[in-house]
Amino acid sequence: MKYLLVIFDGMADEPLAELNDKTPMQVARKPFMDDLAFKSKVGAANTTPEGMMPSSDVTNMGILGYDPKHYYTGRGAIEAASLDIPMERSDAIFRTNLVSTDGELMLDSSAGHISTEEARELIAVIDAKLSTSRIKFYPGTSYRHIMVWHDGSVDARFTAPYKFHGKPFRDYLPEGDGDQKLIQLIEDSYEILDSHEINRRRRDEGKLPANMVWFWGESTAPDLPSFFRLFGKTGAVVAGVDLIKGLGKLAGLRIINVPGATGYVDTNYKGKGEYAISALDDYDFVWVHVEAPDEAGHERDIDKKIRAIEDCDEKVLGTILNGLAKKSLEARILLMPDHPTPIATGSHSAAKVPFLLFDSTRHERSSLPFDERAIEDTKLVIEFAPDLMRLLIII
Repeated sequence: MKYLLVIFDGMADEPLAELNDKTPMQVARKPFMDDLAFKSKVGAANTTPEGMMPSSDVTNMGILGYDPKHYYTGRGAIEAASLDIPMERSDAIFRTNLVSTDGELMLDSSAGHISTEEARELIAVIDAKLSTSRIKFYPGTSYRHIMVWHDGSVDARFTAPYKFHGKPFRDYLPEGDGDQKLIQLIEDSYEILDSHEINRRRRDEGKLPANMVWFWGESTAPDLPSFFRLFGKTGAVVAGVDLIKGLGKLAGLRIINVPGATGYVDTNYKGKGEYAISALDDYDFVWVHVEAPDEAGHERDIDKKIRAIEDCDEKVLGTILNGLAKKSLEARILLMPDHPTPIATGSHSAAKVPFLLFDSTRHERSSLPFDERAIEDTKLVIEFAPDLMRLLIII
C-alpha cells in the first residue's frame, strides 16, 4: 500500500456575492476531485489548534501528524531547515520578506513575486551591508528569505506583511525585546534597496520594486521526531515553497525538487504530479503540496483562485490518479486544503476545511460534495489535526 497526502494550500473559501453566493471550490471545474469524493469518505477538519494562528506552518505540521502545541517553535526556523541553514538553540530565526513600499505604505508583501535570481542578488547586497558577527541573511526563493540573529530574541510582536497591504507599515513595525535593532535593519534596507539598479529596472518595466526587507515568523530551532519513527513509513515531499520543504526535512522526509515549481500560480503543476508518482517507486508515503490557491487568495483574485483550483485538479490530481492506475498501485489518499484563504479578507482563516480520504482497495459511496458544504453536512469531523495522518496511515 502507498500513501499520499495532497494539500492544495488555502483552497477553501467563503461564499462570494460575485459567484452568486458560491465559493471558488464550488464554481471551479474539478472532475477528478469530484469523482474521487464520490468514492471516498468526505469529512471536515479543524486544522488550527485553539489559541494558535491559522498559518500554513501550524496547519501543515498538524496534518503531517505532529501536534503544533508541542512541536511548533515558529515559522522562520522551519524555512531555514529547508535551506540547510545552521541553527543553534540560542538563535532567533526570522522569515524575511522582500517587500514593495513607497516609503510609507506596504504595497505588496511579495515584491510583485520577484524572481529568485533578482531576489538573491538583492539579499546578497543586504547581507554584505547589514550583516554583523551576530546577524546573517540567507537567500531563499522569490521573495522568501531568512535572517538569523545569534543570541537574539523572539520576545516581540511581529506582523506578517500580507496582513496590511495598502496600510502604513510603520504601524506594524516590531514591538518588544530587540525591536530597535530590527527596525533599524528594516529602515536601512530601504535606503540600500530603493535605488538599486534591479529596482530601477523593475520600475521601468512596470513592475513593483523589491525595496525593503520585513521580518516576521519569529522562531527558534525545533526538534521533531522522524516521520518514520512515528508512522513506520519512509517518505518524501514534493513542494515548491521553503516552508513545506523545511517541515519535510525536519520530519526526515526526502525533498523532491521539481523543475519549474515556483510556489505561485505559474508553478509546474503537472511536474509535481509526475514527480510524486515517481517517488512512490522508492517511498511508502509522498506528501504533495501546491501553494497556488493560497497565493491567489492573498491577492484576492477570484478568477486566479478558480483557475488555480482547476489546475490543481487536472494537472496534479489527474496526473497522480492516472499514474497510480498505470502502475496498478494500491493507494490511500488524503486530499484537503490546510486552511481557508478567503478572497474577502486575503488572509488565512481558522475555519474548518473539507477533506476526502480515498482507499483504492475499498471504495466508499459518498453523496457529499468535496467543497465547503461538506463541513456542515458530514458526520466525520476531526477536531485534532494529527489524527488525520492516523486516518491515512492506519496504525
